[in-house]
Amino acid sequence: MAASDADEPLQNVGCRTLSLSAHVGFDSLPDQLIRKSIKHGFCFNILCIGETGIGKSALVSSLFNTDFEDSPSTHFLSSVRLRAQTFELQESNVLLKLTVVKTVGFGDQMNKADSYQPIVDYVDAQFEAYLEEELKVIRSLFSYHDTRIHVCLYFISPTGRSLKTIDLLTMRSLDSKVNIIPVIGKADSISKTELQEFKKKIMSELTSNGIRIYQFPTDDETVSEINTITNGYLPFAVVGSMEKVKIGNKMVRARQYPWGIVKVENENHCDTIKLRRMLCTNMEDLKEKTRAYYESYRRCRLEKLGCRDIGPENKPVSLQEVIEAKRLEFCLEVERKEEEIWQRFVQRVKEKAAMLEEAEQQVLTEFEHLTLMHQEEELKLGEEKKLLGDEKAQFVEKKAVSESIQSQVSVSSPVSLKTQGLQKKQDFQLEVQCFHIRDEGAMNVGEQSERESEKEELEREIHPGNFSSSI
Repeated sequence: MAASDADEPLQNVGCRTLSLSAHVGFDSLPDQLIRKSIKHGFCFNILCIGETGIGKSALVSSLFNTDFEDSPSTHFLSSVRLRAQTFELQESNVLLKLTVVKTVGFGDQMNKADSYQPIVDYVDAQFEAYLEEELKVIRSLFSYHDTRIHVCLYFISPTGRSLKTIDLLTMRSLDSKVNIIPVIGKADSISKTELQEFKKKIMSELTSNGIRIYQFPTDDETVSEINTITNGYLPFAVVGSMEKVKIGNKMVRARQYPWGIVKVENENHCDTIKLRRMLCTNMEDLKEKTRAYYESYRRCRLEKLGCRDIGPENKPVSLQEVIEAKRLEFCLEVERKEEEIWQRFVQRVKEKAAMLEEAEQQVLTEFEHLTLMHQEEELKLGEEKKLLGDEKAQFVEKKAVSESIQSQVSVSSPVSLKTQGLQKKQDFQLEVQCFHIRDEGAMNVGEQSERESEKEELEREIHPGNFSSSI
């Protein structure tokens, strides 16, 4: 009977409430949790988004009553950057690790269309880092420094008119990833009446554009009343300053102007104290909302990786089954790609072999053609060589005959040849003399004609009348 009962599936019979007859001691669990939390410390991460010089650093310093050293920012950056700083603060025996992330160069570019993208990427990167730590085989989430953004203080310029396009785009891209609390920076630059109208315009535009901002929880009875009142002050009109001014006998943080003094910690002057109170009172609620945003991001990332809690037949699926199915799918995909690559390789080898065979055939054809041409050239050169040899033989024969005839002539009449030479020399000298005589005769005739012309000119000058009558 016991064995049969063990084989039957366990059924949920519900939970009963019992009373204790004596003290047990587990009522000390809250004290244990408090001691452990105090020993380990707390962390809180703030993201400050706003234009350069709107008072982000001054406000954070005013909220935590300490001077956070921060280098001044420039207006000439080509893109938006984020600067993260981590500080350790201690109040009484409670340790707080505070991380402040500020935008640098936000709204300073000519093209502001993608100014919000680096901020979105940073928030996602913190979620991704936590997810990677969570999925490790050996993980240490207890000592891991959680950098997920718990609250985003979005600084709005105190223009008094309406929200800018960049404000709407940035908050719309972040409202599903982080708790947004809008604040009006340097709210002492506009009057109280303009400030109230500006707050109404901001809330109206946020609602009409479907942008969700953080609402302080009202379900807890201990803080529901103050949170309900505080929600009516959104967006907070804040003023930050670390400068202390003496008013009466007290030194207070304030901003001094020629017309008066704005006290940072005076709720009638600004909402800085309200913001501080709400952040400290609802810090754990902000962390819980951040965990909800992280769970949404985690679900999307695991679904992209193929992880499912429910199978095709609406049955629960264990993580091991999902991993095994994913591994098999991956192996099949690898095999398919390997087969495709192999087929592609074989096809290319065949194409290359065909190309090489065709090229080899062309080379052989060209070689045969050149061989035939070479043989024909050899035959032609052989015939020409034979003809030249015959001509050379004939020339040598004729040369020998002519040399024999000349030798015979020179031996038979050497004196006649000498006489002929002398006769030719005499004839040449006679011709030269005749040329000289001819040249001298030509010169004499020229001189005589010149003399006659000179004589006629002389007579013309002496007897001009006779010369004219004769003409």
